Amino acid sequence: MKFLLWVGLPLLALLGLALAVPDVASAWQAKSGDGTAGTFIARYEKCGRNCTWYGDFVPDEGGTPRSDVIVYDGPDELTAGATVAARDTGARRGVFAAQGGSTWLLFTGLAVAGALAAIGWVVFLVYRISRTVAKAWHLAAPNARHRDRNGTQLP
Repeated sequence: MKFLLWVGLPLLALLGLALAVPDVASAWQAKSGDGTAGTFIARYEKCGRNCTWYGDFVPDEGGTPRSDVIVYDGPDELTAGATVAARDTGARRGVFAAQGGSTWLLFTGLAVAGALAAIGWVVFLVYRISRTVAKAWHLAAPNARHRDRNGTQLP
């Protein structure tokens, strides 16, 4: 339990806040159909625990194309050279498939978990520090609670 409080909470806070928070707004914009419409052209796929397609995004009506970006919520049957209607909402690493999906929920969940972990860790630290100070104060002056402001011993 101590490991979870001292290491787990700050790690979860760091991961949730650093990875998800910057792209939450972009994911919600894509969910609501905002952003620059364009076409994602699949170039290559990287697989680990999950497979992710990388490629180029070309806006429909001018604008700046983006290269080597991820397509979030892309179709499962994507192949190299295939195209997907997509929206660029300014996410750091990619664009969102126009068909939609649940990436917005993932980003939101991670951001909320990170924020709650950060709050929980701060509460835990304040609690531990106050307990340590109270214990040190009690050890330094065990009878201090039985004296008035002038230091006179109370019955």
